[in-house]
Amino acid sequence: MKEKIKLLRAEISKQVIGHTNMVDALLIGLLTDGHILLEGVPGLAKTTAVNAIAKALSLEFKRVQFTPDLLPSDIIGAEIYDVKSGNFTIKHGPLFTNLLLADEINRAPAKVQSALLEVMQERQITIGDTSFTIEDPFLVLATQNPIEQEGAYQLPEAQLDRFMFKIIVGYNSEVEEFEIAKKAANNDFEPIDAVLTKVDLLAIKKEVKAVHIEDELTAYIVKLVFATRENAYLEFGASPRATIDMLKAVKARAYLRGNNFVSPIDIAMCAKDILRHRIILNYNARAEAISCERIIEQVLESVDVP
Repeated sequence: MKEKIKLLRAEISKQVIGHTNMVDALLIGLLTDGHILLEGVPGLAKTTAVNAIAKALSLEFKRVQFTPDLLPSDIIGAEIYDVKSGNFTIKHGPLFTNLLLADEINRAPAKVQSALLEVMQERQITIGDTSFTIEDPFLVLATQNPIEQEGAYQLPEAQLDRFMFKIIVGYNSEVEEFEIAKKAANNDFEPIDAVLTKVDLLAIKKEVKAVHIEDELTAYIVKLVFATRENAYLEFGASPRATIDMLKAVKARAYLRGNNFVSPIDIAMCAKDILRHRIILNYNARAEAISCERIIEQVLESVDVP
């Protein structure tokens, strides 16, 4: 199955140039049922990456542009009254999919965010008196624009905690951007071929769960999360969900690196993406202009690696 991962990466690279960390995060999310929050300026191939993965895996993909006037029924669906028959029929919303790109999620009001949160956590949608179970795989990839904050609603901590990763998507290198511009100008991006099926994905997920992790490394992960709760610059540290997500993520990270065991390198590679949205700075940190990234680095330095 690891050969199929190589094929999958090759297909994605046809249309996504660079952004290795983002692509790896999306694959880890798929392999561990973890939702991903992407933060970056527009035009950084976030939608392209999700679309490419969906095509390469033969998965259904839908995109919703979140706006202040969005209603919960716009994403989950609604009961529609049929005048001719006198009956109600159910119209499914875009949440009935495998991969959902929630663009600028922080622009939607609280009711919409709450509806999305329920589906992310429960994998279930209720319309009227009828409940529907979301089919696997189901992955929410939400984006935030760090520039335009006017008219935005800050995501509550309870919802942020439902995301396995928060990935900061940066600009491409000059070489990568040259290649992007050249291919875009000549319309030279290759089409994506389906190289894996849902059955293949399920088999790979079983292999990821079987990746071995020593008890010492599990204890190390727990100590890292506890260290965030004891940091003098934090009002609140990471929740137990961070520990669970990190255990899942490091196994998938090791698998993507071609290993069947977890090493401290895998933990170091996942720590910032898992913790940055789960810790809340206190007044002292803000007064001294200390960032979340620096605090996570302090946490990693303060706990001895086994």
